[in-house]
Amino acid sequence: MSAATPYTSAGALRRRRAATAGFHLGAGTLAALWLLPILLVLVTSLRSFNDIAAHGLGSWPRSFTLDNFRQAWVDGGQQRALINSLAVTVPCVLLTLALAAMAAFALSRYDMPLRRFLLLLMLGGNLLPPQILLIPVSRLSEMMGVYDTLPALIGVQIGFGVGFYVFVLHGFMRAIPVEIQQAAVMDGAGPWQIFWRVILPLTRPALAALSALSFTWIFNDLLWAITVLRSDSRMPITAALIGLQGQYVSMWNVIAAGSVVAAAPTVAVFLRFQRHFVAGLNLGAVK
Repeated sequence: MSAATPYTSAGALRRRRAATAGFHLGAGTLAALWLLPILLVLVTSLRSFNDIAAHGLGSWPRSFTLDNFRQAWVDGGQQRALINSLAVTVPCVLLTLALAAMAAFALSRYDMPLRRFLLLLMLGGNLLPPQILLIPVSRLSEMMGVYDTLPALIGVQIGFGVGFYVFVLHGFMRAIPVEIQQAAVMDGAGPWQIFWRVILPLTRPALAALSALSFTWIFNDLLWAITVLRSDSRMPITAALIGLQGQYVSMWNVIAAGSVVAAAPTVAVFLRFQRHFVAGLNLGAVK
């Protein structure tokens, strides 16, 4: 047995190296396949129309220009649409997380009646397919006189997002040791002081993760935008991108430039908060 040990160890080491190389090769291949369409869009956004028309969309690029971004930004209305998207996304993220944090604090730290029912009701609301609510939401916004306004879109995004955030933050806040809150009560802190100075700072990782996730979801939303909005001047950038495709039907370089502009804010947020973004995918898994 002792004589065979070096050969056995060498064989196991070779198998381990082969498995590691196979994993990296497979992961690298999948990453390349995933990045290939993105690279194609980036290259197309920099090519001139004459180059694409003469040699084809899949040909090797022969000329580059930044005029495509000017056309998409100015002539295609991407500038106005990006402002609309940020005017909707930023208030939605701030208001939704503020309301969700306060509701989750009350439900997780105090013995309230019907607490479990309220949590299940919020979770059940997020399980409904949004398609069945398109007509009711559209009619309700018309009856309230806010149809085709950005506040209507903000209200819809908050209404359909706060339940999920409450459910996630409830699980996170409930895991905070109760002794911390009891110590604050003994020091004379009231409910608002406990929430603002004790619980909220401890919930900062969860709030950062949900901020990155909610910014991406709301900014990239198209369904509710075309449900409660009608005017082109109020459309967010996802809906404006559809209009850009209709305006520049055969100019793939301008359409690709508009896609890059539309994706830039979410990519910037992801790169800035990627650690929290990845943590948000597992948020509550161990709570």
